[in-house]
Amino acid sequence: MSSSGILQNPVRPYDFPPVLRFLARVISYIFHPLFVPLYVGWFLIYVARLLPDRSDRQQGIVMVQFFVYYTFLPLITTLLSKALGFITSIRLVTQRDRIIPYIVCEIFYFWGWYVFRNLHFPAPFVFFGLAVFLATSLGMIINSYIKISMHAISVGVLSSFFFICGMMTDMNYGVYISLAFLIAGLTGTARLIDSNHSTAEIYSGYFVGILAQVVAYFFV
Repeated sequence: MSSSGILQNPVRPYDFPPVLRFLARVISYIFHPLFVPLYVGWFLIYVARLLPDRSDRQQGIVMVQFFVYYTFLPLITTLLSKALGFITSIRLVTQRDRIIPYIVCEIFYFWGWYVFRNLHFPAPFVFFGLAVFLATSLGMIINSYIKISMHAISVGVLSSFFFICGMMTDMNYGVYISLAFLIAGLTGTARLIDSNHSTAEIYSGYFVGILAQVVAYFFV
């Protein structure tokens, strides 16, 4: 690893119009890695109806679990890290800024998978939770060499998750698979426009997300 690998970021090669950059930023926020698991949880609970034996209150509790494990705790950790001076920006613009959030998120994501597995949730909950943990672990390792896109990792997991679900169930997932791939494409494009990510960092993020989900599926 070069001595400048963690400190420097690639230079943006293009200057996009302000309106396009604004739209890219909106997409980046909507499909932020902290929110993507919430969308998956909502889908599994309220669209796929994988918890039919649970009351509305119990289903709501599971949704709260998704929020706590995948959104609230990672967000609080990032804000505290910024307040204590451990990172320079909550947008995690450098590889060094991402080290602590990666490590802490691994703990939360492992716990989420552990809970889903040991409380005998349906298989999609379990292999999605494991995929998120594996993708974060791989992302942290690769972050030592390149600033791999967290957004691309998350939508890589998302798109491959819906594809796998479509292959293992009689439910018609055609629309959801198409939507997931559209989201993945839009998010990757948005990160190229609104960040200093290179195409290699975007594509490697997709690869890591897909690989993690495939491995998690066969493991579970």
